[in-house]
Formats: sequence, C-alpha cells, structure tokens
Amino acid sequence: MADFLKLKKSNCKNCYKCIRHCPVKSIRFSGNQAHIIGSECILCGRCFVVCPQNAKEIADSTEQVRSLMSGRLPVIASVAPSFVANYEGVGFESMREALKKIGFADAEETAVGATMVKNEYERILAEGTHDVLITSCCHSVNLLIQKYFPAALPHLADVMSPMQAHAADIKRRNPEAKVVFIGPCVAKKDEAEYYEGVDAVMTFEELTAWFAAERVTPEQRADTEKGGRARVFPTTGGVLASMDHKPEGYTYLAIDGVENCMAALRDIEAGKLHKCFIEMSACVGSCVGGPVIEKANHSPISGLLAVNEFAGDADFAVDMPESGEMRKCFGYFERENTMPTEDEIRKILRQMGKTRPQDELNCGSCGYDTCREKAIAICRGKAEIGMCLPYLKDRAETFSDTIIKNMPNGVFVLNENLEVQQINRAALRMMNITRESDILGEPVIRILDPKIFMDVKRTGRGISGVHVYLAEYDRYVDQSIIFDRESRILICIMRDVTEEETEREKKEEVHRQTVEIADKVVEKQMRIVQEIASLLGETAAETKIALTKLKESIADE
Repeated sequence: MADFLKLKKSNCKNCYKCIRHCPVKSIRFSGNQAHIIGSECILCGRCFVVCPQNAKEIADSTEQVRSLMSGRLPVIASVAPSFVANYEGVGFESMREALKKIGFADAEETAVGATMVKNEYERILAEGTHDVLITSCCHSVNLLIQKYFPAALPHLADVMSPMQAHAADIKRRNPEAKVVFIGPCVAKKDEAEYYEGVDAVMTFEELTAWFAAERVTPEQRADTEKGGRARVFPTTGGVLASMDHKPEGYTYLAIDGVENCMAALRDIEAGKLHKCFIEMSACVGSCVGGPVIEKANHSPISGLLAVNEFAGDADFAVDMPESGEMRKCFGYFERENTMPTEDEIRKILRQMGKTRPQDELNCGSCGYDTCREKAIAICRGKAEIGMCLPYLKDRAETFSDTIIKNMPNGVFVLNENLEVQQINRAALRMMNITRESDILGEPVIRILDPKIFMDVKRTGRGISGVHVYLAEYDRYVDQSIIFDRESRILICIMRDVTEEETEREKKEEVHRQTVEIADKVVEKQMRIVQEIASLLGETAAETKIALTKLKESIADE
C-alpha cells in the first residue's frame, strides 16, 4: 500500500488521540511518535480528522495532475457529487468552468458512474443467487473486509466503484483521455493506485489550494437543470434511495461508521444475517462526512441537505457496459497477526502494574478498549508500556511520594484555603504529630502561625530560607514557601536547624566566657604590674637617698 496517509513527526505530541479513534488500531507508537501501519490501515482518515496537532497529512497529488496536464492528452475530471457539501452554493456547471480555468480539458459527474453501479446492483439482486450482498462503493469498507473479515469476502459485490465505472465510461468515449477523480476521500487514492482506470485522485482540499494558487473562485450559481438521482450516493442510504427495483425477499440496510460496519460483518461471519442487501460506508454520514469535508468543519447536516437539493428524480442516461466489464476482483490482504501466549500477555500486564483483575481499569486512555488488548499490542510491538496513563500516574505519584516521605526536611502542602493536604514524616516529627491523619484536612493554624502563608498567597511571591524559631515546638527551622498559581497550592519546606542553632549558641557562650576570663586575667595582671611598679619606685628612692648621703660624707672628708 502506498503511503497516502503520512505523519509529520515534528507535530506529533504523543497524545494517543489517533489510536483512540482508529477503529482497527493500525497505528504503532515508538519513540514517542505515532506510525501508521500500512498493511493494517483501511484509510478511513479518522486519524487525519481527529489529530489536534495536524500531525497527519494526506499525500498531495497536485503535481502528479499537473504533470498529466503537461502532456498532449486531455485530462478530464470526474467530480464526486459530494462537492456540493464542500463548496457551498456551487453548482456543477460553475465547478466545470472553474476546473477548465486551471487546466482540465473537461469535467463530468462521478454520479454517471454511480448510476451504472446502481443498475448493476439491481441486476445482481434480480438473479436472487446471493444470500447477503454488500455494496462495494466505499474502498475503506472493501479494505476492512479484505484485511479483517475475509470470511465475508464472498458477500462483497464484485462490482466496480462509481469512480472506476465513470473512468471506464470516459475512456470508452475518449480512449486517449486521462481521468482524475476529485472527492473527499483519501482511500480513493489507494484504490486508483491498486486498480487500473483512474490516473490520479485529488481531494477537495488539494483542489481548493490549487484554486487559491491560480486565483480561481467557483461561482456560487445553481444549475439550471436538475441532475440524476444517483447524486444522492454520497449520503447514508443514498445507494438504496437511488434504486428503482428492490426485489422482494431481501432486507435492505444502510450502515455507516466503521464500528457499525464491523459489528454487521461479525454478524455476517457468525451466520446471523441472511437475505440482506447492505449498503456500507466507513464515514458517518457516508461521503458527505468524508475526512476532508469533516476536517474542514463542514456540517454533515448541511451537506446532506445540499446533496438532496442537488439530486434529481430521474436517472442519468447511461450506456450500460456488458456485465463482465463492471466486474471487480477482491482478494484477501494477509497481515501479520501473531497472537502472543497467555504467559507473555500476563508478563506485560504485570509490568503495567496489573497484577489482579481489579487492577485492569480498561479506561481506554491509551487508545485500546481494555488493558489486555493493550498488552497484546505491546507484545506485537505496536504500543509501549508508558502509554498507560493510570500506570504512569501511579508510578509518578509513588515516586514523588517516596521522595517526599523520605526527605530529611519537613514538607507539607496546603490548598488555597490553607488546609493541610499532604505532610511527610519529617514534618510530623518536627511538630510532634503522631499520625498523618491527625492533621490532614485541618487548617494550618492548628500547627503554625498562618500569617506568613497568607502573605505568600496574597502576593504570589515565595520565600526562601527564612530563619524561624517555633516556640511551641522549641525548634529552629529554615523555612521556604512556594505558591503554585496553576494548582493553587502552597508548598512549605522546613529544614530543622535546631542542633545547628544549639551548637552555635554553645560556641557563642564559650566565646563569651573566654572573653570574660581574658578580661579578668588582663585586669589582674595590670594590678600586679602596678604593685610591682610601686614597690620598685620606693626602693629606687631609698637607694638614691642612701647613695647621696654616702657621696656627701665622702666629699666632706
């Protein structure tokens, strides 16, 4: 299968929305990126529609069509009748004029081919040889049966789609012509690639971009004459509404949406349905709800009304080809579908934290309906354990709780009403609280002065490393408070510095005592020095007197 649905990796944000909406789970996640599995994809385009980041895109065929136009052969557009749901107020004649302006030789309505297909269905039903007959107009439904419900293949009508029938009709009338189908469907690109007849397929999105580049705007003008009844083909039940002859003995059903089609196919394979003609469409609302139309946010109701207004009461006049020329062969597309063993499944479930049946929440957040389906996808390499959001949440909470509970610093969390929401063991010890449950849900005023918390909440500015003495607990702490505006919570972290403060006070006391002792020693030493100086002074005076007298005595002699 060609790569008609592509992934823009830079846009993929790993939200799993595409896998949640993929009806056949044909998307693999690896390296935090979604990858479309071509062998399993039915090209319904749901991932393209629902992706919030526009990470899925449809392969553009504009250059291929331009290349066809550059040749000498005429290029004729086959326009799906659902165009009236995409181009409000534009009739087919004004659409043909616009297409000619951008280079098409001519344009015709695919509804001409739909008339042929409808006639062929009526012929097959008239034979009465089929028990159950499923329409083959929708290529996504055909792929669904070929890949996932091979037992229902014999019930799929071996008839061309309207696109193919119309292309074949154009080429019968103009053998040299190249045919480009224009519609709302990505699957038609694959159909044209796999089967002969259609040379290229464009979506309405591509056509709109081309019109804009060429500055061509289709005139909002209704057709002067009503068209054929087969124009209702792109609506749910449109095939049945266009049929003239519905043989008795059959039940006629119209089913839209892949999930509903799958449910009907299961019943067919189980032998629960008989004598039914079933019109199946992959898109809800059929082609007027196609991925390109839906992505453009067009209303399916307004699209239905536009198509009904566009359709006429009579059939297009067609030259029916021989029955054999309308035949189409559908083969079985084998895909790898190895079922892991029960032990392998249980091993993955255990890794996901699902050790008991009650652990299997089956929430569907990963995209799979049940935890068991997710485990099987992991075994097949299509999913990763980390896609389980409850598992990640529990793991993150367990990890963060373990860190918080075992932190040496006290931590507690308050809501915006200043009520305690979480508290760790260290904080319980600091404030002499026996059990966590004694304080959870209680106002913080029960354990601490709320003023500082009120100030932080009011200003929105946190504090860091504020030294506080908690008199009621006889503790010194360095306190930091953070206010998280998004979650509206206050987080308080307290580092117990009581021992450090006590040690500091002891050192200060020793220092004070040392200073006092030094002062006393200095004072005492000064007194001794003064006494010594005093004694030395008296002795020197007496000596001076004695020596003077001795000198005088000697002089007299």
